[in-house]
Amino acid sequence: MTTFSSLGVSKDFHKALKENNIDTPTDIQEKAIPILLKEETDFIGLAQTGTGKTAAFGLPILQQIDPSKNEIQALILSPTRELVQQINKQLFKLTKYVPTKIFSEELYGGVKIDVQINNLKRPTHFVVATPGRLVDLIERGALDLTKIKTIVLDEADEMLSMGFKQDLNRILNYTNGTRKTWLFSATMPEEIHRIVKTYMSPDAKRITVDASTLINKNIAHQYKLVNGKEKYDALVSFLEENSEGRGIVFCKTRAGVQNLTEYLKEDDFSVNGLEGEMGQRDRDKVMRSFKNEKTQVLIATDVAARGIDVKDLAFVIHYQLPEQLEYYTHRSGRTARAGKKGTSLALVTATELGRLREIENDLGFKAKGI
Repeated sequence: MTTFSSLGVSKDFHKALKENNIDTPTDIQEKAIPILLKEETDFIGLAQTGTGKTAAFGLPILQQIDPSKNEIQALILSPTRELVQQINKQLFKLTKYVPTKIFSEELYGGVKIDVQINNLKRPTHFVVATPGRLVDLIERGALDLTKIKTIVLDEADEMLSMGFKQDLNRILNYTNGTRKTWLFSATMPEEIHRIVKTYMSPDAKRITVDASTLINKNIAHQYKLVNGKEKYDALVSFLEENSEGRGIVFCKTRAGVQNLTEYLKEDDFSVNGLEGEMGQRDRDKVMRSFKNEKTQVLIATDVAARGIDVKDLAFVIHYQLPEQLEYYTHRSGRTARAGKKGTSLALVTATELGRLREIENDLGFKAKGI
């Protein structure tokens, strides 16, 4: 049986891994960790959210840091504030028993930049950041990235679809030199190929965690055919039948989220809406309530739901099908995490059924009609 020890992970991390219930390496960890630990190489890892990517790149980064050097040695870029916080928190937990303390900073918008500039004056060995805020800090001369050995682009496809293309190009140009680039993405759109071609070695190692097995494994894909007027009633019926479970209902637009949240609240459901135009304080409040299980259901747009990682979600409902293929993968991947089972239900009209069939063909799964 593969263990973290057999993959080359130092004893310094074993106790912390155990404490965090990370006992057996996942597929991505098993494939990536030996390469990232032992080889000076650029790296491309194709894997969905929820497959254990953070430890896959995090353990090699932590193991390669020299705590005696007070300089930023690694940079992890991620699309949202929530993901930055999650990554930093998980890596902090993994350093609990290391003999010499490893220091990090998390950098994202919505926080006064002066506070972050001040924090960066403290010893810092690695940084986890959103691209936009990092560019702001670079331009103010607040951090020195000339000594970084590794840059990680996590959820690279999401960063690009959120409009960070220009920021990523600037950061990659700025850090160009002897650094290794490790790119993790669920999908490989044209823009990612461009980044790989421009900024990474043609000899970069590539691994893929089979998307079809991930998509099918623990998620029960279902659809219900309804006419336009029945859609809301079908949603209400599902929520009543699954009153013990928690989940996310996805809409395509901000207005869709606001209207649906209002209707469900009027019908006494425990729901909150999450959409892209919300201020950070309101967003944090909604997410706190959902994570603390005070709210049963979250109604969200694809953009607003990026970076959400809430344990034990029983279902995801596609109230409206997404425009982009990868959004379906990201949506469905919010449930059935860490080996648990979950349901992904699409409520579709006759005209939307054709779009669902396209998604099924492209992603290699078959939804069951209920």
